[in-house]
Amino acid sequence: MAILDVFKTKPAKSGQNEKKTEKEISGDVKIAKEEKNAPIIEKKAGKKDFSQIAARILKAPHITEKAINMGQDNKYVFKVSPEGNKSEVKKAVSELYGVNVVDVNIINIPKKKRRLGQNQGFKSGYKKAVVTLAEGEKIETGI
Repeated sequence: MAILDVFKTKPAKSGQNEKKTEKEISGDVKIAKEEKNAPIIEKKAGKKDFSQIAARILKAPHITEKAINMGQDNKYVFKVSPEGNKSEVKKAVSELYGVNVVDVNIINIPKKKRRLGQNQGFKSGYKKAVVTLAEGEKIETGI
């Protein structure tokens, strides 16, 4: 079986297991050091990956009848993280969908009391953003 051949020890060929002299070892080290000096391309620390920003800020498109009708006016509605602000939403939408964002309006929906018999609870509040795009640009939200 070829899979189990990995565990078998192979006989050593003569000449391969000879010890290297100090000069040969130092030569190998010099070669390794020269390879380390090769130019390395680094990512800039100031620029974040767009998927991190979009995943942290945008939760989902807010799909309602009113939001779909607003799409005709180049306005799209998204549920947003409570920590998100206008500039972060604008950056996340423009980088994720590749569109030019003209304006962003933020709406905070408060939590509401709900009752079922004697049990009382709350419907959680959320934050949504209405994003206005430039003329002629569209976002495919899967509707």
